[in-house]
Amino acid sequence: MTSFDLEHFHRDHFDLLGLQRRQGIDEGELDRVYQEIQGRVHPDKHAHLGKSERRLAMQWATRINEAYQTLKVPLKRAEYLLRLAGHDPEIERNTAMPVDFLVGQMEWRERVAAARQGADVDRLDAYHREMRAELAVEQDELTRVLDGEHDYSLAAQMVRQLMFKEKLLHEIDEALAAVEA
Repeated sequence: MTSFDLEHFHRDHFDLLGLQRRQGIDEGELDRVYQEIQGRVHPDKHAHLGKSERRLAMQWATRINEAYQTLKVPLKRAEYLLRLAGHDPEIERNTAMPVDFLVGQMEWRERVAAARQGADVDRLDAYHREMRAELAVEQDELTRVLDGEHDYSLAAQMVRQLMFKEKLLHEIDEALAAVEA
């Protein structure tokens, strides 16, 4: 790919960065490829060119950054893969969840709220570690379902559930910050 090869501009994020379409990507390789391509197309490297070339450099840098930001975050990457496969994960429209999952989420939130109320840093820290470990296991399972089984319906459901859990992790982080302040 030359710096401003328009043939490549509209390719999907994986192809644009020269990566295989997979949930399980080597994040170090993603970082390396991103840095290498950004180094070629960054607008500062083309400040000496004319106005249209500088604008094109900015568009390329923006496009590369968008691809990187999408692929760097596992849930965004999974949602993107689902869309590439022609499967709408219905993030906004499908809020139906299994009852046991919803009950589990309510129980988690009650425990976090109680620990926050009691200013129990140790308990909140333990919840944080537990949720991170749970998310890691479920991310691995999502990778298996997407890359191995290509079960897009199950993967979409998993993505929606993982979004709930990541929001819960954020709530735990906020509770820790509030208690430690």
